Amino acid sequence: MKNGAPGKTGKQFMKNIAIIDYDAGNLGSVQKALEYLGQKVVVTKEPGEILGADGVVLPGVGAFGDAMEKLRRSRLDEVIRQAAGSGKPFLGICLGLQLLFESSEESAGVQGLSVLRGKILRIPETAGLKIPHIGWNSLEVTPGTRLFRGLPENPFVYFVHSYYLRAENTADVAAVAKYGTPIHAAVERGNLFACQFHPEKSGETGLAILNNFIGLL
Repeated sequence: MKNGAPGKTGKQFMKNIAIIDYDAGNLGSVQKALEYLGQKVVVTKEPGEILGADGVVLPGVGAFGDAMEKLRRSRLDEVIRQAAGSGKPFLGICLGLQLLFESSEESAGVQGLSVLRGKILRIPETAGLKIPHIGWNSLEVTPGTRLFRGLPENPFVYFVHSYYLRAENTADVAAVAKYGTPIHAAVERGNLFACQFHPEKSGETGLAILNNFIGLL
């Protein structure tokens, strides 16, 4: 267990959580983590199942442009916008965070979902830092954020990414990491939550974050 992580979390009352399947990988580990926390999980691309769930998770690994093409081809882009605007808790993870914003330097000319305002930028190649950024990093958590309730002041979480968020509205930023540049590592706005890191790979700290999300359902 990474230093600073909390102990084992208690399980929440079972809810129905939809994980959006758009052939972007990394679905199984998210599903297993949520099921471990006692939730009923469906991995789906069916609009009815997504919009009818108590909460929605948008995970993903891979390239921004390829993911947006898959979402538009399957018409899941509009479903995601509906789910995000429904008021029910919505969590983006890794690429799922990036897709919620307007654009990415990874895929010039490709428009993101634009649910939130901000851009995805390439991590600068600062001397001595490897890209992609892979490994554990501490967070500077914004006080009062719901996703990090009950966690230590500087929790450690696990990252795998080459691009990072610069949110337009700093009030949306729930946590910042530093890796050559300040990285907006998590956001909260109303019912919308997203994190650049992988909570499902972040040990007990990650489970506590997911448990906080479940507690909002």
